[in-house]
Amino acid sequence: MNIPQEGIVKLTSFSHGGGCGCKIAPGILAEILKNSAGFPVPQALLVGIETSDDAAVYQLNDEQALIATTDFFMPIVDDPYDFGRIAATNAISDVYAMGGTPIMALALVGMPINKLPIDIIGKIIQGGESICAEARIPIAGGHTIDSMEPIYGLVVMGLVHPSRIKRNSYAQAGDKLILGKPLGVGIMSAALKKGALDAAGYAAMIENTTRLNTPGIALSNMPGVHAMTDVTGFGLLGHLLEMARGAGLTARLDMAAIPILPTVRKLAESGFVTGASERNWAGYGSAVDLSDSITPVQLAFLSDPQTSGGLLVSCDDASVDAVLAQFASEGFAHAAVIGEMAAGPARVKVTA
Repeated sequence: MNIPQEGIVKLTSFSHGGGCGCKIAPGILAEILKNSAGFPVPQALLVGIETSDDAAVYQLNDEQALIATTDFFMPIVDDPYDFGRIAATNAISDVYAMGGTPIMALALVGMPINKLPIDIIGKIIQGGESICAEARIPIAGGHTIDSMEPIYGLVVMGLVHPSRIKRNSYAQAGDKLILGKPLGVGIMSAALKKGALDAAGYAAMIENTTRLNTPGIALSNMPGVHAMTDVTGFGLLGHLLEMARGAGLTARLDMAAIPILPTVRKLAESGFVTGASERNWAGYGSAVDLSDSITPVQLAFLSDPQTSGGLLVSCDDASVDAVLAQFASEGFAHAAVIGEMAAGPARVKVTA
């Protein structure tokens, strides 16, 4: 978990972007997909692309539904082992976000073979394997290509009972919103790339991005938990807006209640904000109402692309204590109530 020293291969120097900040901006993505041809949807496909959910879900029988997802990106850190761990944790998260239990993975590997030493590539793969071992799933295969920039990720499959799927669109008016991990990974990654992230900050970033969102399994068994998603490349505002649009509700955020990673405020005040954060805001800012007291730094937190971010849970008031207790029991010390869902237009409102 040490920051690579001078003379060591810097993975981030091979990529134009890193982690979930590589995602195509939400506004551009919507434009790309708007004319996509429709296709017949089988009845067994319980979750598809209609609400931009975290994974596809296909019913196998009365007791089981298959969750299928994929995620991959370019390096967000220079340490190859850490890069592999972060990418694998991020990919597996989508299964937990649907309330499922992962069962196996396939590796997706694209590397500049003539530029990166073989042992570096091996460490990336080993990092991914270590997280899959922690999640108790095998890497059962995969695909490799020679590419211009380093790319690593997983296809992940899981299982869930059809009645326990937690979609991002099932939030109800009156629900409380709970965030499982603090924000700020994108800001930290921007500082890291410019040599401005200290060892303590790096350790906090790695701890946050390599913690598996395992509470999703237990939360799927709580009837009072209505909706879940994970916060990744579109930032908290982007993924919460998807939740609000899916449910046809207004999401209300309390800025003061949102957990932030240590040193992130100082880094943001020093100008370490990613270009992806600005693209995110440009893509969905028209659907967000900010109180006059929200500062540019706070807005940077809200639109900051999170790599391997936390679960965002919408649950009834009676379930809040149980949800927070579940997070705490699995080591998520910063999980917090950050807002609520309310009747109204599909927007996000942020107060200081």
